[in-house]
Amino acid sequence: MSVIEMKVPSPGESISEVEIAEWLVTDGDYVEKDQTIAEVDSDKATLELPAEASGTVTLKAEEGDTVEVGQVVCLIDTSAEAPEKDDAPEEEQSSTGSEDDTAKSESNEGDKKQKDQQEESKEKTKSSSSKPDPGPSKETYASGTASPAAAKKMKENDISGDKIKGSGKDGRITKQDVVEAMAAGFDAETTAGWGGTRDQEAKKMSMLRRKVAERLVSVKNEMAMLTTFNEVDMKPIMDLRTKYKKQFAEHHETSLGFMSFFTKACTEALNLYPAVNAQIDGKEMITHNYADVGIAVSSPKGLMVPVIRNAEQMSLAEIEKEVKRLAVKARDGKITPDEMTGGTFTITNGGVFGSMLSTPIINPPQSAILGMHNIVERPVAIDGKVEIRPIMYIALSYDHRIIDGKESVSFLVKVKEMLENPERMIFGGTDPYEVLLGL
Repeated sequence: MSVIEMKVPSPGESISEVEIAEWLVTDGDYVEKDQTIAEVDSDKATLELPAEASGTVTLKAEEGDTVEVGQVVCLIDTSAEAPEKDDAPEEEQSSTGSEDDTAKSESNEGDKKQKDQQEESKEKTKSSSSKPDPGPSKETYASGTASPAAAKKMKENDISGDKIKGSGKDGRITKQDVVEAMAAGFDAETTAGWGGTRDQEAKKMSMLRRKVAERLVSVKNEMAMLTTFNEVDMKPIMDLRTKYKKQFAEHHETSLGFMSFFTKACTEALNLYPAVNAQIDGKEMITHNYADVGIAVSSPKGLMVPVIRNAEQMSLAEIEKEVKRLAVKARDGKITPDEMTGGTFTITNGGVFGSMLSTPIINPPQSAILGMHNIVERPVAIDGKVEIRPIMYIALSYDHRIIDGKESVSFLVKVKEMLENPERMIFGGTDPYEVLLGL
């Protein structure tokens, strides 16, 4: 008997413990090498735990347990033989198909009986080849059987499996099927809604959520945080996107969004007002001659802030591609702690959810954060006349211990000027818009 001890790998520097968020296998299951067997939460990200070898798994930790980096969480018996693939249903379907070919003249009732027998045979084969699970994770639905992770996800969100189409083997419902169905939305009758009771349910907060809560409270207690506001006429940027978005997409193979313009405007303003890009370390103020910009994105696990390194050196196309890459990784739960640490400034966009105005909370140890909001057509005075323009309110929260009011207001005014005059983001060029877009 050859057994491998699977230990918790180090998710990143300064992380000493993680939490078992979810086991994707059960005790005694046979797993393949590199198969994801668990999801673990650190205080910075959710990571996947792949099997180091093929064999039968024995779990040594429960969901919700906090384990140290390097601790053994499961054993894999590599001497165990892989279960034989179940071909009986396919063979039976083949022979049944032959019988159907020679008995097409039978009545519809006979055909129905034959199909029922075939389904019964499939269910017997499934139950004999798989280990029964006492929990709700093996609940069977008309469209297939939910995997343990999928069943747990459906139970947590009170979702009926008959509304989800399984994409796994033999129609098995996977966790990804549930996530995609939730993202697409359900009809009102799909979810249970209010149950008419006064029941309560206690759920343990994930390590990531607990760490976020601690950090946000510390910001309120330790920083002298203030917020200053301004408004931006988005018409120049919107006209620019309308004129060049097709050519931009064809040339750079990525779409042209607002985030790249805001990131570029912020990096130029940070260069003029370095205190906004600084942080406090004890009795010292640390300044940076680079701009690592964090972009707050929403994910199934909550708000995450991946970092764009050296954003000040990137073009609009490079920023758009990096934002998309990091957002997809965060959404899929594949973002790494290293991709979310070391930022010097953060941008958050509450406008995608309909926010008109907010006071964003600083992401420590940074000293400032810019909040974007929704774009609304508003009457404004242009050259003495009232015009309807697409207006966005922007907010800068800053640490007043190292950033004075003059610097914060001047920074926000510079961002506004550059967004309302995109040509100011570049120097020279016969056609400043084409130079800016790298066309």
